[in-house]
Amino acid sequence: MKTIPVVIDCDPGIDDAIALLSAFVAPQLNILGISTVCGNQPLVNTTRNALQITELGYRLDIPVFAGCHQPLLRAPIHGQFHGENGLGNTAFPAPQKQAESLHAVNFLISCCEQAIENNQPLTLCMLGPLTNLATALRIKPEITAGMGRVVLMGGAYREAGNRTMTSEFNMLADPHAAHIVFSSDLNITVLPLDATHQVILTPEHVAKFIKVSGRISATLGELMAFWDRNDVRRYGSRGGPLHDPLVIAYVLAPELFGTEKARVFVEHDSELCMGQTVADWHDKSGQTPNVDIVTRVEAGKVFALFYELLSRYAGK
Repeated sequence: MKTIPVVIDCDPGIDDAIALLSAFVAPQLNILGISTVCGNQPLVNTTRNALQITELGYRLDIPVFAGCHQPLLRAPIHGQFHGENGLGNTAFPAPQKQAESLHAVNFLISCCEQAIENNQPLTLCMLGPLTNLATALRIKPEITAGMGRVVLMGGAYREAGNRTMTSEFNMLADPHAAHIVFSSDLNITVLPLDATHQVILTPEHVAKFIKVSGRISATLGELMAFWDRNDVRRYGSRGGPLHDPLVIAYVLAPELFGTEKARVFVEHDSELCMGQTVADWHDKSGQTPNVDIVTRVEAGKVFALFYELLSRYAGK
C-alpha cells in the first residue's frame, strides 16, 4: 500500500485527541511527526497532551515537536470546552518520552525540504492555530514546493462563529498567522464550522464508539462524553461537533466531502470581527479562488469510517 506522508500540527484538545487516535491506526498514513502549538491550552500543556496521546495510542515511534508558545502578534487565548488539562480532565498515561529538541517550525521546514528533494510532497494536517506554519513560511517561503496539500480545520463562512459572533476559535487564536497562510501559494482545503456542524457526536454515537474501541474505550468514552455541549438549540441534538477529526477523515476519504472553490480573506485588524474568514463566493474581489472550502459532508459514512478506525484498538 502506498502511504501518504503527513505531519499533524495540533493543540490537543479533546477533538485533537480523537483525530490523533484515529490517525494512529490508519495504515494509509505515514505520520512523520506531530508538531504542537499554543491554542486550546498553553504550549507546555498541548505538548504534554500530545505525548500522552501517543502513549495511549502505542505510537511512541512518532516524534513530537513543540512549536510556537504564543500567536504572532495578539495575546494568547485558549479553548473553553476542553477542561482544565485540555483533555476533558481525563487521566491519561504519563508519557515515557519527551518532546524532541528541534523546534516544530524547524521540523516543518526540514520535512518540506526533504519532500522537495525526494519529490514526495507532504500533506499537512492543521488542527489548531496556524502559527507554526505561518512562521515557517515567513522564514523560508520556498518550502511551499514540498507541500502537496494543506488540510486544515478552521473558519466559518455561512455559519456563525463559535468563539465570537463572527469567528471560529483557530482563526481567532492567531488571525495574523491565518492571513499569512491564506495569502500564500498553497493548495488548501479547509473544513470550517459549516462542515463540522454537520457531524455531531451524539450520546448514541458515543455509546457505539465505547462498544467498538477495545482497550481505549474507557478513555475515549470519557473524552467524548465531556465533549457534549448540551446545546440542542444550536446543534439540533445533544452532543458536540467533530471538528478536528474531519481533517483526518478528509485525507483518508475525500470522496465523502463536497467542496466549493473561493478566495478566502481573514480579518486581522478589526476588533469586532477579528479572526473572521470571508469567502469571495461570487468573484467580487477579482482575485483568483485559492481555497477548497468543504460545504457538504456525508456524515453517516464519516462516522462509519471512524467506527472502523477506532475498532482497531480492540485488537491491540
